Parts: sequence; C-alpha cells; structure tokens
Amino acid sequence: MLPRPHPRPRHSARMPALFVLGLMTLLSAPLAQAAAGPLMLTHSLSGFSAVTLFLLAYALVMAEEQLHMRKSKPVLIAAGLIWTLIGWVYVQAGLPDAAEEAFRETLLEYSELLLFLLVAMTYINAMEERRVFDALRSWMVRRGFSYRSLFWITGVLAFGISAIANNLTTAMLMCAVVLKVAEGDKRFIGLCCVNIVIASNAGGTFSPFGDITTLMVWQAGMVEFDQFFALLVPALVNYLLPAVIMSLFIKNRKPDALEENVWLKRGARRIIALFLFTVANAVACHTLLNLPPVLGMMTGLGLLQFFGYYLRRSLPMSLERKRTRYTQRGDWKKLEQLGSVVPFDVFTRIARSEWDTLLFFYGVVMCVGGLGFMGYLALLSETLYTGWDPISANIVLGVVSAVVDNIPVMFAVLSMEPDMSLGNWLLITLTAGVGGSLLSVGSAAGVALMGQARGNYTFATHLRWAPVIGLGYAASIVVHLWMNAPGFRLLG
Repeated sequence: MLPRPHPRPRHSARMPALFVLGLMTLLSAPLAQAAAGPLMLTHSLSGFSAVTLFLLAYALVMAEEQLHMRKSKPVLIAAGLIWTLIGWVYVQAGLPDAAEEAFRETLLEYSELLLFLLVAMTYINAMEERRVFDALRSWMVRRGFSYRSLFWITGVLAFGISAIANNLTTAMLMCAVVLKVAEGDKRFIGLCCVNIVIASNAGGTFSPFGDITTLMVWQAGMVEFDQFFALLVPALVNYLLPAVIMSLFIKNRKPDALEENVWLKRGARRIIALFLFTVANAVACHTLLNLPPVLGMMTGLGLLQFFGYYLRRSLPMSLERKRTRYTQRGDWKKLEQLGSVVPFDVFTRIARSEWDTLLFFYGVVMCVGGLGFMGYLALLSETLYTGWDPISANIVLGVVSAVVDNIPVMFAVLSMEPDMSLGNWLLITLTAGVGGSLLSVGSAAGVALMGQARGNYTFATHLRWAPVIGLGYAASIVVHLWMNAPGFRLLG
C-alpha cells in the first residue's frame, strides 16, 4: 500500500470562508510541494468538481434559516459525491487501497469525536430532563434582580457554565431567564442576548469541554488539558470589555418578581456528580493512560445507564415513601406533582441529542478530508502558514469564524497541521472561539437566540454592537500575546 506523506485530519468542523475563497484562488496557483494523497488532483476535472460540490453544499448550509432545510442534508450528499470522485480516480489509477485507507482513517477519527459528543449531549439532556436548568432559571426569576444585575448574572453564568456545557445550551438557558423576567422590553432583551452570546463563546475557549473546537484541539494532542487554562484571562477580557461598555446603556430599574417554583426530579444531583466524574475519567484516560478521552466518556455513559436502571427499579418504592410523607404533612401540591413522575430512560436522552449537528459534522469531516486528500489543504497551508506568519493567519481565521462559525475553521487548521508553537495553537483556539461573537451568525449560540428571542434579538441588533465586540476580540489577543508568549513560545 502506498504511503501518504500528508497526515490525515485529526478532527471535524465547518469550513471557513477564507478556506472557500482560498480554494478558488489556489485553483490557478502553482502546485505546492506539500503532498497530500499519492495523486495530486488540484488541477484535475475531479478536483474542480469536488470544490464546486463543496461550495454548493456550503451555500445551502449558510442559507439554512431561509430555506428551512437542515444543514446536514447538503454536506452528507456532497461528502458522498466527493469520495465517489476520489474512489473512481484512484481505481482508474490502480491505487484503490490508498483511497480506502484515507477514507477509513478519516471515518475513525470522526467516530471518536461523535461518541465523545454523544455522551456529553446525553448527560446534558439528562440534567435537563431532571430539571436542573429549570431550577436554576426559577431561582433567578424568583429573586427579582434589577435589570443591570440580571445583565451581569446571566453573562457571568453563561461564561462559567459554557466551560462545562456547550455554549448553545448555556445561551438558550440564560435567554429563557431574560425573556421571562423582561418580557416586552425589546431593547433590554436584545442587549442581554448580545451579552450572553459573547459570554458563552468566550467561556468555551479555556476548557477542553467548553466548545467542540477546544475538544478537537485537545483530542488532536495539540494542547494538553491543563494548558487550556492559560486562555482564561484572555477569554475574560474578551467578555468583560464589551460587557462593561454595554452595561452603561442599561436603565437600572427593577422588574416585578415572579413566582415560579421548580423542583428537581429524583437523582438530579447524582447525575451532576456522575457527569463531573465522567469528565475527570476522560481527562485521566488521556493524561495518565495515554488513551483516547472517548474511553472515559463511554465508561461514564455506562455508569449513567446503570444509574438509570436503579432509578427505574426503585421508582415505585420511592413514590410510595414520598406519598406517605406528603400525606402526613398535608402537602397536597407536592402530592399532586407525584402523578407526573415518569421513569428515567437513558436511551430517550440519547435520542434527544442534536443529531442534525452530529451528521453535519460527518459531512464536513468527509468533505474536508476528501479535499485534503486531493491536495487542496496542502496548498492552503502553504499560502497561509508559509506565506504569512502564524499569528496573522490565526487572527484572520478568527475573524472568518464570524461569518461561517468556528468549527470549520478549526478543522481546516487541524487538517493542514501547520508547524506552529504551542502559543499559536492556543491563539487559534482563542480566536476561532471568540471570533464567532463578532456577528450573530458566527456561532450556534447566536443563531439559536435569533430564533428563541425572535423580534427582540436580530442580526441588526448584534451588528450594532460589533465595534465594541471587535474591541474585546482585539484586547483578548493582545492579552494572550502579552501573558502567554514567554511560557508558550508564541513567537517561536
């Protein structure tokens, strides 16, 4: 079997606009010497066709809101057609094994990410079903905070929670609180949503579990688990600088407190503890045993299944004890609530995972992997990381993520595998994560909130604060260059 000099992509994402434009430019550029597969197809009909397919598919992805078509559909088809073109060319050249090996290796690496994300999503859905997030929202609503306090509390919580949960879930939780408390105040809701999007994206950059891109970088072995925390201060600056400025435009009045009581379902606290243990187990597998983190996550899924089994088997006895206790105390409200208790089912939580997102990742991984195998990523790497210095390239790619999202940006960089110092890998992690805050369409959190707070938070609402957000983006980069350059060889 012929070797492939260019290493295969480590993980997945959505493609940056610069990558798309770069591909079009590179079609007429001289061939770089950086090799991809055994056959360089960048100037062939199959290569041109593959690029066209990918551009058409991604155009449909970007028009998701207008077409009301799930984003996984076009990239799944494009991935199949691109690899069909590759397979045909390699069969004709008498090298079918090389294409098969490339496809299988890319698929294996996607599978690791899929299983990891599936477990994380299952735990988040389990905590949602046990009403953990509803209880948090209820507590905030009952407290009757002032508008300025609510602005800061939702932002700080979004920053903190998104380091563990995904930024989409975190942003939607905080947005639900704002919509409940400030119903009818369009201006304040829009301002809070901008703040929440910035905080959610910034909070996900300093933890391997905070965002899919950080998870990709960690699993690829580019940055160790504890090294991500060097981005905590830059991420804080990215959030706090715009938040301080925006808070000056809030009228500090106090809405009426609302009565909303939410009780945690049985086992909620223990599921939180299991999730924390699962995260620690994944870290231990990677750092102590040098095994993929997905091993620890899948073990944690097994523990959640066992706990779900225990909850189901012990439910009748638990209900009987509570029924007796509530009857003796005369707590008829809680007694009535027992009638709505349903058994916990892990597989129901798995079914509620964001399958459109997971399938979208598959399509993008295979599309980008196929284009890389044809040689396009080698050409792009030559242009970006040889023609430019890594710092400039990483900053520009962060701005690009405001248009397309950070996942494709990171996958393209990981696929190109440029020779960068640790400091520069941290820099692209930071810029790709917080760059999506520059526009409302630059992150999953922003897109979701435009739907959740429809009419209150729009593209124009977010764009109005773009200069302030850009100031935070620039400041976070400066802080990273200042703080982390010596310890992480940023300039070396």
